[in-house]
Amino acid sequence: MSRDASLSDLACVLERVRATASKKEKVSLLASYLKGLEPKDAEFATRLSVGRSSERGSADEARVGYSTLVEVILDLTGRGQSQLSAAYLEQGDLGEVAQEFLSEKRAQPLFEARLSLDDVKSAFETLRSAKGKGSLELRKKVVESLFLRSSPVEAKYIVKALTGEMRTGVVDGLLEEAIAAAYSVPKDLSARAHMAIGDIGSMARAAASGELASVRLRPFHPVNFMLAEPLPTAEEVAAHFSGKAYAEYKYDGVRAQVHRLDGLVRIFSRRLEDITSSFPEVEGMFRSDGRDFILDGEIVPFAEGRPLPFQLLQRRLRRQRSFEQAAQKAPVMYFAFDALLLGEDELVDEPLGKRRDALTEVIGGSGAALAHSDLVGSSEEVAESFRRSRDLGFEGLVVKDPESRYSMGRRGSGWVKLKEELDTIDAVIVAAEYGNGKRAGVISDYTFAVLDGGELRTIGKAYSGLTDAEIGEMTKRLKESTVKNQRYRMVVRPEIVIEVAFDSIQRSDRHDSGYALRFPRIKRIRTDKAVSDIDTMEKVERIFSSQKLKVE
Repeated sequence: MSRDASLSDLACVLERVRATASKKEKVSLLASYLKGLEPKDAEFATRLSVGRSSERGSADEARVGYSTLVEVILDLTGRGQSQLSAAYLEQGDLGEVAQEFLSEKRAQPLFEARLSLDDVKSAFETLRSAKGKGSLELRKKVVESLFLRSSPVEAKYIVKALTGEMRTGVVDGLLEEAIAAAYSVPKDLSARAHMAIGDIGSMARAAASGELASVRLRPFHPVNFMLAEPLPTAEEVAAHFSGKAYAEYKYDGVRAQVHRLDGLVRIFSRRLEDITSSFPEVEGMFRSDGRDFILDGEIVPFAEGRPLPFQLLQRRLRRQRSFEQAAQKAPVMYFAFDALLLGEDELVDEPLGKRRDALTEVIGGSGAALAHSDLVGSSEEVAESFRRSRDLGFEGLVVKDPESRYSMGRRGSGWVKLKEELDTIDAVIVAAEYGNGKRAGVISDYTFAVLDGGELRTIGKAYSGLTDAEIGEMTKRLKESTVKNQRYRMVVRPEIVIEVAFDSIQRSDRHDSGYALRFPRIKRIRTDKAVSDIDTMEKVERIFSSQKLKVE
């Protein structure tokens, strides 16, 4: 490994990237930095730049809780909790607080040694493996050692990486362009490789090694899912396609890729997280000998031929202690609707009709189910299929062009979805309030926001839709994520994503988005989605414009 691959150099580059608003300059800075790294250092540096410590799809991340980081910072500086709280409320970023406080450490290492990327990687591997009895103390020692050896700006980026809150303007797409520039590869090859490999660090290593052109889909390396564009009516769905199309039931569950390699099976969520342990019965469906594959589908709570409420999956996704009981209450079925890889054959560039043939081969005898599909052409056929889906308890339809390719990570025009509600908004909770009456003592009113560029804009407040048990769990989670306590109201870290249903959107000066949802109600807590997955102001404005009756 090159001795020049230091954390200091990476921190310096990230500081410069953060300071410029020019995308071109950001790409140039990152490309110049990456060009001088060995492949394995390029791999770790790019992951670290987006706040990851391991490959996407890994079951473990080197995350360290706020309380542990705060305790170590206070121990090393001798400062008080009230001072740190005041600094955090002012800056809203624990990394910035760490940089400020650790400029006055009470202790210094015996020997000055440059902190290398390899040192940080090794420490993060220790953090990932720390489990069980004594793990908390080990984590504290590892973090303390990193802080002692790091400069204040290096400590800032260690904290940012450990909390997953980089806030530097570096995203996967920007790094994708920087990698293309650093290693002189075409942008379309860079984009295709990134989609296929699913992990920006692995892509950087392949590019630095001159192997980007040979990157292929591989089991246990999850890729971004293809998404469907929403359309509001059966008439518009029918008009969207020039001929016949497949109308698949839209299942209300957890979108999941199932991967098999040499008889081993792993399951990945839409966030590309390994969720195999939450659904052992799905793993068991595909454990028998057969060809390797990557499938796309939906894990649905399902019993006696009918779907069950999505909320029953919550405990399974969170892996709580009562897993067996939760599994009994929420039996599941895997409804498969696409095949991305079968044996050595990549299928993403094949038409959907051919992918469905491969899917039928894999599903046969597995115990999993093929997603129900009707061949439709007219608006009447779309409406009839939609009504059957709704009558069975599903959400609606996803209608697909038989010739469509699988556009990884994109909303291709070949897939559209039709739901009965006006629409729903995926938003993140940014503030919360205590309830009253029978809800006194619990946090039951939630202010939520959508994305507007890099900012969050509030668009409503909801207090209905959750069960008493969910409100109790939400109260605990929101107390733990509070960053500013205003007595009855709390400003919280934007972490909890919810799906909000509503009757209409109206203009409003109550929220900084300029809009408000009318009669919002929480449809469900989206534990399967990250803040980066929530909806945008563009979608809000599109829905508003599409309404026949607009409340101004």
